[in-house]
Amino acid sequence: MNTKNNFWNEKQHIFALAPMEDVTDTVFRQMVLEESATDNLHVVFAEFLSTDGFCHPIGHDKVLHRFKVNPSELEVIKRNDIKLVAQIWGTDPEKFHKTAQYIQEHTPFDGIDINMGCPQKNIIKKGACSALITNPNNAKEIIQATIEGTQLPVSVKTRIGFKLVETESWISHLLEKPIKALTVHGRTQKQMSEGLADWNEIKKAVDIRNQINPSVKLLGNGDVLSIADGHAKMKAFNVDGIMIGRGIFNNFWMFSDKKEVGIEEKLNTMLKHANLFNNTWKDEKPWIVLRRFFKIYTHHLPMAAQLRDAVMRTHNIDELELALKEYRSKLE
Repeated sequence: MNTKNNFWNEKQHIFALAPMEDVTDTVFRQMVLEESATDNLHVVFAEFLSTDGFCHPIGHDKVLHRFKVNPSELEVIKRNDIKLVAQIWGTDPEKFHKTAQYIQEHTPFDGIDINMGCPQKNIIKKGACSALITNPNNAKEIIQATIEGTQLPVSVKTRIGFKLVETESWISHLLEKPIKALTVHGRTQKQMSEGLADWNEIKKAVDIRNQINPSVKLLGNGDVLSIADGHAKMKAFNVDGIMIGRGIFNNFWMFSDKKEVGIEEKLNTMLKHANLFNNTWKDEKPWIVLRRFFKIYTHHLPMAAQLRDAVMRTHNIDELELALKEYRSKLE
């Protein structure tokens, strides 16, 4: 199929929020989007969805929540001209084709990304995600099948190697297919999240891209903790964009232009997130999933450890409101 609306070419430089398991659902995305300055965030990725699960008669309904997009999130996306990308993973090209068709016909996503970067061992054992670096022919078949299943722009997120760095051979292989964008994380699968990302290898990927297919947008990923740092890395390593993942846990407001965020704003944002989570997921997702986000909002607060301990013990909105009320009273 011919690609329509290739948004990757609309902007010269791109900042993207990375797909993160059990993190970047519609609720978290909306929270981030509402706190982002106009030109600091351009693309947001959903959690990655298993094509095996999606194509399984029983598994289908269990994974479909990863494609959920709240009407309120869509409003923010349209108002700020943000693009929303679904990410999928697996090993069977035919299932990628079917999943891509569904995304185009039944969801509001603007693009489809193929996960060839997740380093988790339980996924690697299945031969999926970064394990595809060791099976380049299957990787190319997956890309081709996905492209043939949709008119949406198809991109890939990957790493610089599996056990060893193999940027040149692997990136060259991927660029033989007509993908629209490529995100390169500057670590191997073996490194997981350890050590520093190697941005010189990301720069090498840019040089390879320039030789093979200059039209592909290339984003760098790894250890970017601020928009200013992102701009510096774009300039130093010639990438077209920056993808930010774990950095958002260090500073939830990193995509905003705010110099400082006060105590009340952090507490109110935490409560707003919890209410939106409740209204969105009701009984579909347990409260415990929400607790991981509370750590984000307690960063750099006075008595942060005490507050964190209190909110992590909560089981519902009422308990959270009480914990925040007690924390406020201690500050007086």
